[in-house]
Amino acid sequence: MVRIRLTRVGLKKQPSYRIVVSDSRSPRDGKYIEIIGHYNPRTRPSTEVVQEDRALYWLSVGAQPSDAVAGILRRVGTTARYERLRAGEPVDALVAEAVATAAPLPSPRTRYPSPAAGEGKMKKDKK
Repeated sequence: MVRIRLTRVGLKKQPSYRIVVSDSRSPRDGKYIEIIGHYNPRTRPSTEVVQEDRALYWLSVGAQPSDAVAGILRRVGTTARYERLRAGEPVDALVAEAVATAAPLPSPRTRYPSPAAGEGKMKKDKK
């Protein structure tokens, strides 16, 4: 069975993910068939980029998205477009609509500002 799922990339404690199509038996960061997008939860708002034509193709041939990828596809609008594809709309029109309605990408800066003095999550020293 073919799955659409996330594979982790990035440094230690700084995750970002690729959206890949892979065999369900391969490990999380193992072999994949194709990269169809990426997801970075560390930006504000999170960056979710999907190649619409490839995602629609893989969904149409029976690839099953994981729960996390299903949520990303729902937020981006691919799931709704896939239902319209199954109803008979042409792929070209759906891909053109996805390109036209794509949200602008957020800043690639991923560092969150440090908290002000005394507002951190660390426990305060008792004196």
